[in-house]
Formats: sequence, C-alpha cells, structure tokens
Amino acid sequence: LMKPMPIGVKNFREIIEGGYAYADKTLFIKELLDNRAKVTLITRPRRFGKSLNMSMVKAFFDISEDNHDIFKGLNIEAAGESYMAKMGAYPVISISMAFLERETMEKCRSSIAEYMAFLYQKYDFLASSLQLTDTEREEYTLLCNAGQMENKLETSLNRLTYLLHKHYGAKPVVLIDEYDAPIQHAWSHGFADDMLSLTRSLYGTVLKDNDDMAFALVTGVLRVAKESIFSGLNNLQVCGVSSPLYREAFGFTEADVKCLAIEQGAEDKLPEIKAWYDGYSFAGAEIYNPWSVLSYFAEKCMPIAYWGNTSANAILQELLKQMTDADARELQILMAGGVIKKRLRDSIIYHDIGNNKDDLYSILLATGYLKARQNPGYPSDRRMLLAIPNYEIHQLYEDQILLRFAANTGISNADEMLDAMAEGNVELFRTRLAQILAGNVSCYDTANRESFYHGLMLGLCILLAKSYDVESNKESGYGRFDIAMTPKEKNHAGVILEFKCADREDMLEKKAAEALAQIEERQYAADMQAKGVQTIWKYGVAFCGKNMAITLNE
Repeated sequence: LMKPMPIGVKNFREIIEGGYAYADKTLFIKELLDNRAKVTLITRPRRFGKSLNMSMVKAFFDISEDNHDIFKGLNIEAAGESYMAKMGAYPVISISMAFLERETMEKCRSSIAEYMAFLYQKYDFLASSLQLTDTEREEYTLLCNAGQMENKLETSLNRLTYLLHKHYGAKPVVLIDEYDAPIQHAWSHGFADDMLSLTRSLYGTVLKDNDDMAFALVTGVLRVAKESIFSGLNNLQVCGVSSPLYREAFGFTEADVKCLAIEQGAEDKLPEIKAWYDGYSFAGAEIYNPWSVLSYFAEKCMPIAYWGNTSANAILQELLKQMTDADARELQILMAGGVIKKRLRDSIIYHDIGNNKDDLYSILLATGYLKARQNPGYPSDRRMLLAIPNYEIHQLYEDQILLRFAANTGISNADEMLDAMAEGNVELFRTRLAQILAGNVSCYDTANRESFYHGLMLGLCILLAKSYDVESNKESGYGRFDIAMTPKEKNHAGVILEFKCADREDMLEKKAAEALAQIEERQYAADMQAKGVQTIWKYGVAFCGKNMAITLNE
C-alpha cells in the first residue's frame, strides 16, 4: 500500500504512528549533539520541514515522555548508544511564534501573553512542586494568568527555565520555532520597531548567559541582524542557507525524493519533479522543496505551484513597487532563466528594506524565491550568482507581477493585452490597456508621469521574457527607445513601444502620433531588423491620467 502524504501534519509522533510517508531526518539530532552549540539559529524557507524537525527534537529529548517506540528503526538509533542515552534526558520548552496575525502592537502583545500563559499551564505540576519555594509556586500560578503574564512577558521564558531546572534538577532545552514571524508580520503592518523591542527582550533574557538552560535551538526564515534582536548574544551559532551545518536536515535530498517516488509507484515522474521542485542549494547540497513534493504526490502527480510564501510576497511586491529600469532588466534576466550577480548580507535590518535593493535580494534568497551559487571569480569577486530555482518559483514570480500590475482589473486582461500587443491587434491592445489603467492609476501615481507609465508597461512586458528579449531605454538607430521586445524565434513579430504624456485628453492622438513618428525618424527598429526580425509592430502610446491613445505602424 502507498503511504499517505503528511500534508499539514507537523507532529512527529503522529507521522510515525500514522504510517505517513517520512524522509528520515533523525540524524539532525546527532548533528546537534555533536556540535554542542549553546544556541543554534537555523534559517530556511517556509515549509521546508522546520516545524516537523522541532517536533522530532522535542520528542527525542523530552523528560516527561517515553518516546523510544517512535524512534525504533530510524537513523538515530543506528548512530550509537551514546546518542540514544540522551533520549528523555531534558525538560523541554517548545514554542512556535507562527501564530501571530494581529494588526496592532497592543493586540500582538496581548496575544503573545495569552500564548505564554497557556505554555505555563502545561507544566501544572509546578504549582505543587516540593522543589520550589512557596513564593516560587505562587509566582508560577500568577503567570498562568494572561493578564499577569503580560506584565512579566519579557522575562517569562527565562523564568520558566529556572523553575523547570529547579524542579527536575536537569537544565531544560529551549526550542523556538519561527522566531522571526512576529517581526515579519509587524514589518508588513508598520510596527516593526516595537516588535523588535519585545522579541529582543523575550529571546535575549532566555538565550543570553542563562545558566538554567542546557541548550537552545531557534528556527526561522530570515536572520534578523544581531544588533536588532540578538544584541550581546556571543554564544549564537548561525546556520543559514549557505552554512555547511545541517545542510541536508531541512528539505528533501535527491535520495529522499527517489525513495518517495518508488514508494508511490511514480519513479518515472522524477524528471518532472526535478524541473518543478528542485533547484535549491544549501552549501552545495541539492535540495527539493518538501512541501511541494509531498503535495505533488498527494495530488496524483499534478505539476503545479503548491508553495506560497506570504511574507516574501509582501517583500517582492515592495521590490516591484520601486522597480527601476535596472531592476526590470535584472528581473527580465531571471525570468528568462539567466543569472544575476549580487553582493548579499547574511542578516537583515528591516529599516533597510526599500532602501537597499541588495537586501531585498538577500531576503528573496533566504525565503526561497532565489537560489545561489558561488561566483567562479570568488574571492576577488564576492558577489553571488542568483537565479530562479525551478518552474514552480517562476510561476510564482509571474503571479506576483500580475498581482502588482493587473489584480484590480483581472489577470486575464493582462494576458490578453500582451497577446494582442504581440500580434498587432491594436483594438484589443487598446481595450485591455484601458481597463488596466482604470484599475491601477491614481493622481498620485501620475505625479511623475512618464516613469509611472513606463514602469507599468515594463513590468507587464517582463511576463513575456521566455519568448522575448525585453529591453528598456537602450540605444538603437539614432536614439533611445522606451521598450523593445525582440522575439527569440525570428519568425515571430517584434514589438517597439514609445510613450508620451499629454496635458489634456484632446492632445492624446497628437502625442501618440508623435511617439510613432519618433520610432520611425530615429530608426529604433534598426537593431531588431539587423537580427533578422521581419515583422515589427511599432506602437506610439500617449497617456493622460487613466486615458490613453495608441497608434500602430508595421
């Protein structure tokens, strides 16, 4: 019988007892014990198995449970008795910060306080523990109340390690999953500074110089800059996507995927799975997106985009919102399957998002929207080579570009507009562009008129990067065209677009004619003709607010 796919199942015991398909990652425990770091931070994209691994680690170390049965026959059991002796040896404090979806800082703080009070309630034996003093038992009972917890929130995790250490006589292990989720959420809602202040205290008091803690494992998507959240924490080992540590512990290796495919009777689908869901490289280890692979098998081998990353979507939208010609050229290179070079930083300062474009690319790499490999020119050229990992992520880029430029009027309108433009169907081009303008343009957008319209059109044209070389503001003939689209198959038609802005609607036709005349007079088609393109659609487009006029010449 084929094993069911554990879609949405993050509890390790449930996966093992339920007979779900499972890629054995228990040697991650061995790596943790071998490295002996006091605090380990591991960053990986969403849905790459972080929460399941945290559940596995909890099940292995938790002193309050006997979980020997669920580790039988797994790789950690074969690693040796010295490792198995650590099973059930520690109290475990396990929290996940992925739950936070409140729209104000006040509501977020209250929500975290409720969560921490509920966490305290799980250790109800502390209320009567003979190892604690009367004052300590009273303190514990008070902190089980969310209202009281809110007053002590910043030190609550630190205090819980003390109480558990004193009760058991063994120092607890601290597991913090999705540590950066509150910060990403706060950034998208405009209160990142306040959230950084809270999390700096909450995490810092438990992780820094804590003699009541055995060790800590922290996971997330982004490495937030040390000065922002881990200030003064000198015992932190950071393992990002470029670190050789734990590089195969998160996500599926090629061997994992092959085993799953054989179990599912779908070994013939391996090339398709590779094209759609492979492409990630963690310090040279080839990694597949595990969520997408499992979803693919669950959906009877249907190759579509299963993975979405809402946090990175907001950041990608920020990138598109500020897109310059240079950004558009780089995005076009990526969409066409090429690589770009960028100098990246390991950690992110949220203030810099929107100011430092390279930080945006660093985030897109960390969140799974890009893959990286080392530049052959390293170390003299320390920039990384970046590319889109696979078909799935390429499709997500297309979706985000369409959402940025066409969501208000319907994505199909944008597709039809681009098809009409490429086919010389000026009437349909005009109709669909008018609908897009009606849904996207405001008086604020058109204050810097030419750059807005140019950016709008360039963003949409990038969607055709598979079939066309899309260029902007490049010299050809005797001047610089606005946008030129050279077909990759020379039997297809090329496209040249020149834009003008009119002060009044009654000037639109005149300005569109001027734009078309400029294409002809300055011979913008010269380079395309020299490449053997026989048919070239030349469009003069004039804009005035939400209105426009288009003239066409072949």
